[in-house]
Amino acid sequence: MRGKERKVIDDARDQPLDKRVRFSLRLLESASTYKDIVVRKKDGFTQILLSTRSTYNNTLNREVMNEVKSALEKAAVDDSKFVLLSAVGSVFCCGLDFDNIVKHLKYNRKRATVKLVDTIKNFVNSFIEFKKPIIVSVNGPAIGLGASILPLCDVVWANEKAWFQTPYTRFGQSPDGCSTITFPKIMGRAAANEMLINGWKMNAQEACDKGLVSQVFWSETFTQEVMVRIQEITSCNSFVLENSKALVRYNMNVELKQANERECEVLKKIWASAQGMEYMLKYVQNKIDSF
Repeated sequence: MRGKERKVIDDARDQPLDKRVRFSLRLLESASTYKDIVVRKKDGFTQILLSTRSTYNNTLNREVMNEVKSALEKAAVDDSKFVLLSAVGSVFCCGLDFDNIVKHLKYNRKRATVKLVDTIKNFVNSFIEFKKPIIVSVNGPAIGLGASILPLCDVVWANEKAWFQTPYTRFGQSPDGCSTITFPKIMGRAAANEMLINGWKMNAQEACDKGLVSQVFWSETFTQEVMVRIQEITSCNSFVLENSKALVRYNMNVELKQANERECEVLKKIWASAQGMEYMLKYVQNKIDSF
């Protein structure tokens, strides 16, 4: 028996019989339902881990985004007090899968554009609409949409080796994830423009100083530090947690949804245009040539 499997079984054995049954059922449900994410139901919270098989480096295609959206919808109505979003491996999320986007846009561009942009819009809205706290554990690079969704979450902890970048202009793409609203509010207009227009690569401490990240932990103790704080939040009352988030986010959701709508409309225009397609093809080709 592999070590990971033994640990799962040992963890389950430490729980009362009824909890062990529910634990086993939830593990089976996760394994049978999702391909590109892992969902772990634990006492008090749900952990969603990016672990993509259909993409590299935890990039986001339609399948991955739909799976995360589905997991959030289920966590919204179960007994979880909050969600812990993290990733498997040394990369958190490299944003949209442009190889996949180009492949889809080559055929029936208008129809494919609508489908892709609607998936992004619904994915982002699932974060905006989620009423329970979302805690993010950033283990490595967060790029593009992988970075822009962070302000839509409630607490963001980062490994000291993590870094953050939204080089949209290099992709031939406009900003997404409500970053046109959240980034200027969090870090000020000048720093936001450096991120969204100039593609500033921000290290973990810089991200913390600018307010994109809550705390930075040493890489050697990152997982332990995260779990200590997770246990502290787990001990809180779920009603208090949800209502505390509602107070902090009061009147923000409408503005965020409007920003998401505007950003997605611009994406439709860019991806449906010949110039936008040309820029993306150049980016994908340059990426291939660099290997």
